[in-house]
Amino acid sequence: MQTLSIDIETYSDVNLSKCGVYKYAESPDFEILLFGYSSDGSEVTVIDLAQGERLPQEIIDALTDDTVIKWAFNANFERVCLSRYLRDLGVSLDPFHDNHPISTECARFLNPESWRCSMVWAATMGLPLSLEGVGAVLGLEKQKLTEGKDLIKYFSVPCAPTKANGGRTRNHPFHAPDKWEAFKKYNIRDVETEIGIKDRLAKFPVPKEVWDEYRIDQEINDRGVRLDMDLVKEAIEMDTRSRSELTAAMKDMTALDNPNSVQQMKQWLKGNGLETDSLGKKVVAELIKTAPPELQTVLELRQQLAKSSVKKYQTMERAVCDDGRARGMFAFYGANRTGRWAGRLIQLQNLPQNHLPDLADARALVKSGDFDAVKLLYEDVPDTLSQLIRTAFIPKDGTQFYVSDFSAIEARVIAWYAGETWRQKVFETGGDIYCASASQMFHVPVEKHGINGHLRQKGKIAELALGYGGSVGALKAMGAIEMGLSEDELPPLVDAWRQTNPNIVKFWWDVDRAVMEAVKYKHATSSYGLTFSCRSGMLFITLPSGRNLAYVKPKVGTNKFGGECITYEGIGSTKKWERLDSYGPKFVENIVQATSRDILCYAMKTLRCCSIVMHIHDELVIEADPRMSLDVLCEQMGRTPPWAKGLKLRADGYTTPFYKKD
Repeated sequence: MQTLSIDIETYSDVNLSKCGVYKYAESPDFEILLFGYSSDGSEVTVIDLAQGERLPQEIIDALTDDTVIKWAFNANFERVCLSRYLRDLGVSLDPFHDNHPISTECARFLNPESWRCSMVWAATMGLPLSLEGVGAVLGLEKQKLTEGKDLIKYFSVPCAPTKANGGRTRNHPFHAPDKWEAFKKYNIRDVETEIGIKDRLAKFPVPKEVWDEYRIDQEINDRGVRLDMDLVKEAIEMDTRSRSELTAAMKDMTALDNPNSVQQMKQWLKGNGLETDSLGKKVVAELIKTAPPELQTVLELRQQLAKSSVKKYQTMERAVCDDGRARGMFAFYGANRTGRWAGRLIQLQNLPQNHLPDLADARALVKSGDFDAVKLLYEDVPDTLSQLIRTAFIPKDGTQFYVSDFSAIEARVIAWYAGETWRQKVFETGGDIYCASASQMFHVPVEKHGINGHLRQKGKIAELALGYGGSVGALKAMGAIEMGLSEDELPPLVDAWRQTNPNIVKFWWDVDRAVMEAVKYKHATSSYGLTFSCRSGMLFITLPSGRNLAYVKPKVGTNKFGGECITYEGIGSTKKWERLDSYGPKFVENIVQATSRDILCYAMKTLRCCSIVMHIHDELVIEADPRMSLDVLCEQMGRTPPWAKGLKLRADGYTTPFYKKD
């Protein structure tokens, strides 16, 4: 046997979407109901485990044999669930079979080396991230059966006890034999659909390097990261008490039944001479500046209540595994346009920042449960709890966190592609890109906290907003007005930045022309170390790393200004599959972000012998012995990949007993 295509149906009393597969499979009530498989492309067989059938020995052997490639759609689910199933059977998952302590630790889960995920394959082609969606877009003959959701709801999750069902909390096969037969057919069809996807995508194989990255990703997800559950528990209790007190204070001041209601609060403010269309964070912050003292206090209380810190703590509580670690927080290729990761569960990609100077003290107070002291010393309890979310992630005993991240990675990458030499010199000499940008734009020296230091902010906002073709709207979206810039200053700022970076502007429109030529004439063109080609109904942009960005069914269309543009099919802002349009600067954004992602992957491979527990944007968090050298770690992380000659990288880092933003 060379390959095994698998789909399983399972039962657990743990909510999969809220807790993740690792917690789901840990439940004492977890079981695999159906095991559908096809070996080497043979007809699909389903094993009815729920009714006493057993997996053939050759299948059990194949699951632990790393020479047999296992395929599944969202293979992480199958691999984790089958790990639990095999452990319960007494099957060793030790990939080295040497009983070494490290091997034993690895043996919690099946080795991901021999697992392949057809969802990842679909993602590399810019396709949807659901089996149903991929089947529909590819027009497969055998597509996922739509009645599956109802069958899963019936057999795979607990049911509510009623008189009609005899007060039971779970449905078994014998409760509905017809439905159970339909469930088996659904299980078979899922395997057939998965095989159909592989067949359809066979001419676009996933590069070996990407499967190697997937393996590293799975190892990180399996490893997980330890949570300080004492801190989490106290933070939840403290938040509950704080919200109760804030709500009571607002009720006293407003006499409203529900001061959290936007409608009620807007009406009350209007009755007190303050009319507003919105109670969003930015709007409330502006209203506070000019409101009368009484209204100001109410708005400040509302602002505190709007902090949603407790939600992440509650997710931690739900997702934590029996050993105190959270797992499965990274979705490989979750952003299928660029191949970057997406967050799952605790959503590490949008953690609140921390600015408390005495973070460790605040943390200790919350952990001790001293609500009154926290309130006295920090006043805004929700904000304090929000700033402490990062600190709930802690290393295992005897280790500390090493946090290392790339300095201005996207700014470096776009300067390297475009050949914007003045920017590259800034990076080579360790200069401040925001000061340098402002200096170039306004033709005066700019130093942080020094001469013309006030211009640095304009340089910063321009850098953040304008690198991918943004204009006045992008500046506003980045908060230019809130930072003190006037409307009149914005158009000249756009012009100044573009005049200062002519090679980047040229890069945008050169990419635009190359993409247009590839789609119009089916010519493959190469420039800037990139290759643009169109074949088999796909637009490909091949990066210097060798990885492709894929755009489905590209066409020449018309943009909102009446000009030509490239359109393609993908998931839009509505989360639906639709036709989208794009142009040079947007493609450049994809290229730069995808290249930055590839550089992070290269660093992960360089440091794969270390215990990477988290990665957030361009940052790695490693759990390691305190004797390890931080300087060596940063030097290794900052190495330029062989395919990016001339790119100047730099990684900075720090050590910490809990995760934080330095």
